[in-house]
Amino acid sequence: MVDSFLKLDPRHQIKNFVMFVVEIGSAITTVLFLMSLAGHFQESSLFIGLVSFWLWFTVIFANYSEALAEGRGKAQAESLRRMRTTTPAKVLREGFEIQRGVKPAREDYSDSVSTELKKGHLYFVEAGDTVPVDGEIVEGVASVDESAITGESAPVIRESGGDRNSVTGGTKILSDWVVVRAVNDPGQGFIDNMINLIEAAKRQKSPNEIALNTLLIGLTLIFLAVCATLIPFSIYSVQVASGSGTPVSLTVAIALLVCLAPTTIGGLLSAIGIAGMDRLIRKNVIATSGQAIEAAGDVDVLLLDKTGTITYGNRRAVDIVPAEGEDVVEVARLAVLASLSDETPEGRSIVVLGAEKYGIKEADLTAMSGGEKMQLVPFSAQTRMSGVDVGGVSIRKGASDAIHRCVAGKGGVFPKRLEEEVDRIARSGGTPLVIARNEKAVGVIHLKDVVKPGIKERFAQMRHMGIKTVMITGDNKLTAAAIAAESGVDDYLAEATPENKLKLIRSHQAEGRMVAMTGDGTNDAPALAQADVAVAMNSGTQPAKEAANMVDLDSDPTKLIEVVETGKQLLMTRGALTTFSITNDVAKYFAIIPAAFLSIYPALGALNIMQLQNAILSAVIFNAIIIVLLIPLALRGVKYRPLTASEALRNNLLIYGLGGIIVPFIGIKLIDIALVLLGVH
Repeated sequence: MVDSFLKLDPRHQIKNFVMFVVEIGSAITTVLFLMSLAGHFQESSLFIGLVSFWLWFTVIFANYSEALAEGRGKAQAESLRRMRTTTPAKVLREGFEIQRGVKPAREDYSDSVSTELKKGHLYFVEAGDTVPVDGEIVEGVASVDESAITGESAPVIRESGGDRNSVTGGTKILSDWVVVRAVNDPGQGFIDNMINLIEAAKRQKSPNEIALNTLLIGLTLIFLAVCATLIPFSIYSVQVASGSGTPVSLTVAIALLVCLAPTTIGGLLSAIGIAGMDRLIRKNVIATSGQAIEAAGDVDVLLLDKTGTITYGNRRAVDIVPAEGEDVVEVARLAVLASLSDETPEGRSIVVLGAEKYGIKEADLTAMSGGEKMQLVPFSAQTRMSGVDVGGVSIRKGASDAIHRCVAGKGGVFPKRLEEEVDRIARSGGTPLVIARNEKAVGVIHLKDVVKPGIKERFAQMRHMGIKTVMITGDNKLTAAAIAAESGVDDYLAEATPENKLKLIRSHQAEGRMVAMTGDGTNDAPALAQADVAVAMNSGTQPAKEAANMVDLDSDPTKLIEVVETGKQLLMTRGALTTFSITNDVAKYFAIIPAAFLSIYPALGALNIMQLQNAILSAVIFNAIIIVLLIPLALRGVKYRPLTASEALRNNLLIYGLGGIIVPFIGIKLIDIALVLLGVH
């Protein structure tokens, strides 16, 4: 409420021309009220005072809607500020040479703090440490708790040499160690940028919003010109034409102007834009500007990564193939035993497959071990194997080349038929994991990237909205075609390279389409920079995040679909409230015009179909109250449904257009009845 009054400053109000005109009208009627108290007008002081009060009410609550939307952003920024603390940092000495796999010793680094770290400095973090500043891992691998940033409790793996080499200041190292190169100077980290983006949100205006503002200004100027001519016209009518009646007063002319101008949408426009950005922030997506969200609402081509978006990304076990002479159930038991210590999603899926397809229950595990104590061998990135040693038997499961080396090291054999199965699975786009017992490979597990349930229906909805979906993958054409057919995308790009992605985006844009894309790697940066809506993963590389105009803190590629839906919801909300704002003028014509000219032209009484006794005041009060009632809708947004443009327009006209005509008739009449009951005439 305090901000609502502070925003009455004309220097701020001029940015919203419609409400600026209302504020000027409020000031003029206030002066007229004070003059009426001194006896300068025959017009009722109570009437002028009430009109003035409700005009100020209109302006203040239009400001309130904007302040409320901004307040959410300020609260989020303040929450982020509390996360931005001075953190201890282990800064590696100048000239430190990175050695592959060698952990820095105590004499290699000095104790410092995060505020002293500058871009390019190397620092060292290990289990239990908090990452001091944003950086890229140059050596090592670690499990990281990113819940402080993403809200997700599950730890993630970050390592050097790939696209998952980015760490964010404020996250915590849970295991192992990494050497990191700082990518920002103090005060320019990711959290700092988020704070700046959130606080700057209210200053961003999209092309669509600017176009709508221009329309609202145009309508306001037209009504201003019309209302300005009513006073001399009414004076002329009294003196020359009809010879009787009372000319339209300045108070009535101002009331008419405020009621006929698009004050409803004018008062809610800023709140709608800020709330759209707020909805994205609550989905853990930071947009660099309102333009990005607006563009998302106009997208008609979606470029989606296969892995993690269309498919689960975490490969799942779908079949177990035994070597010649081996029993499939026995091989499945060995696979389950070898996966007991494998906590990766792939390892857990093997245990599930064993239970569902081969009937291997957890209760059977003791029987499998023969009563012997099992020694679990956890999966590691170095060996690329996991397993168990029990009763003198060594059971291992891992990548085919790792098992090859393991078996060969023991003087064993790798059956030819099993090698053929490994090649077949690999060619089909799957991942083979080989099972070995002692010195012999006994079977192969088929891991497959499984298409997410319901994704086909989501793509069908997109198609219904006129949005084309394109799957991007590094897989070969056969695998890509199979996944594309199963998932229901409209098109696909196989064996994708940075050049191919860029070419595809440009070709769609040349056809006049708006393109959205998601990515996380350095090789995605050129395409992200070219796309109209570019969502980078927070877990991705710094070049990808810098090229994008949105960053997904959850690093969930499927969020791109939600971003598009949020953009469309923003456009639908603005369209709905604009339709309502313009159509509710109809009732105000029937309320104010007859009341203003009734004494000059008595025949206009036939238009007073609502039989109002306080027509002008009732219309002014309704005009103010409707803004208050619509604030929740402006902040929450119109419920999104996947519709075509023609269907959305039809629904808009039926619900908000027709509603905008009917609701004011009911509202103005009820207010008039209340005023009569209160003794206001």
